[in-house]
Amino acid sequence: MNNRIGVVAIIVEDSNSIQKVNSVLSSYSELIVGRMGVPYKEKQVKVISIIVDGTTDEIGALTGKLGRLDGVTVKSALTKK
Repeated sequence: MNNRIGVVAIIVEDSNSIQKVNSVLSSYSELIVGRMGVPYKEKQVKVISIIVDGTTDEIGALTGKLGRLDGVTVKSALTKK
């Protein structure tokens, strides 16, 4: 299976889920090329953007685990090939 490059946007609205998000990201660290996190204090949310390089199955597993966490929204965009 070919690797794809993509961007994963993560919005965390429940502060109790931050530790779980970081744990999931750590377990998929081999896929992560770069990461930027911004705590938006005025809106009480955290926004994390990660650049990933992996197969669609690997990236799907990462986003699936993140999306099942309470108060976490995840969207991704991948290269076509």
